[in-house]
Amino acid sequence: MHRSKTGILTLLLLVFPACAKDFDGKRALEYTRKAVEFGPRPPGSPAIHKLQAYILAQLKPRHCTVTQDDFTAQTPKGAVGMKNIIAKFAGTSGRAIVLTGHYDTKVLPGFVGANDGGSSTGFLLEMANVIDGASHKDDIYLVWFDGEEAYKEWTATDSVYGSRHLAQKWAAEGFLGRIKALINIDMIGDAELDILYDGNSSQPLEKLIWDAAERTGYGKYFTRQPSSTEDDHIPFVHMGVNAADVIDLNYPPWHTPKDTMDKLSAHSFQVVGEVITTVLKQLEDMR
Repeated sequence: MHRSKTGILTLLLLVFPACAKDFDGKRALEYTRKAVEFGPRPPGSPAIHKLQAYILAQLKPRHCTVTQDDFTAQTPKGAVGMKNIIAKFAGTSGRAIVLTGHYDTKVLPGFVGANDGGSSTGFLLEMANVIDGASHKDDIYLVWFDGEEAYKEWTATDSVYGSRHLAQKWAAEGFLGRIKALINIDMIGDAELDILYDGNSSQPLEKLIWDAAERTGYGKYFTRQPSSTEDDHIPFVHMGVNAADVIDLNYPPWHTPKDTMDKLSAHSFQVVGEVITTVLKQLEDMR
C-alpha cells in the first residue's frame, strides 16, 4: 500500500495533535531561585530592575508578544515607578485566559521573598515554557504584577498597585469583557503545601480549580477550608471579571527574613502546575 508523505503527516497530526509541554516543577523552582538571587526586590529598586531584565530575557525567545506596562504609583513613600510585564500568546477565538502573579517583594530588612514574590515569578516563567508553541484557541496572557505588597498597612489604596492599574487600563480599553477567566498565583512553593478555598474569588472558577485538583490526584493540597483573601485578583473581581486566587497563606515564614529557598519544593510547583494546566484545557473547551 502506498501512503504519501502528506497522508503520513496528516495521520501523525491526528494521532499526535499539538499540545502543551508538561509543566516542570524543578525548572519552576530554578527560575524562582534565580529571582531570589537578585536579593530584596521592592518596586523601583536596582534589584527589581535586574529581575525585570531577566524575565524579559526569558520571554524573548518565546512565541509571544511582550508588553512593558510602565506606570507611576502614588504610595505612602511618594511616587514610585512600577512595571507590569505582560506576555500574550495569541489564539484565534477572540477570548482570553489570564494567569497572573506578582514579582515584587515587601519592603522589609533582609526579606528576599522566596515564596512571597519568588514562587509566582518562577511559576509564570515555567508556564511560558508550557504554553509556548502549543495549540490553543484562546489568547493566553501571563502577567507579572509589580507593587502587590503594601508599603505600610494593607488598605484599598496601599496594596495591589500593579493589578489595580492594569484592571483600570483594561477596563478603559474594553478588554475586560473578553476575559474568560483570570487566575492569580501567589505563594505556591511552600514545601508543606495547603491552599485554602478563597471566598473572595469567583466561586464557579474556584470550584473548577478545586475539582481539577481532585481529578488530578492533588485534592489534599487544595483544602476546602474557607478563607477570605485580598490579593491581585480583587481589582478584577470588583470589575466583574471571572477571577480566582490560588494561594497558600498557611506559611509561618510569611513576611519574615526566613522566607528563603530552603522552605520551597519542586513538588509543590509541580502540583499547582499540573492543576492549572488541567484547568486551562477545561477553560479552552468552554464558550
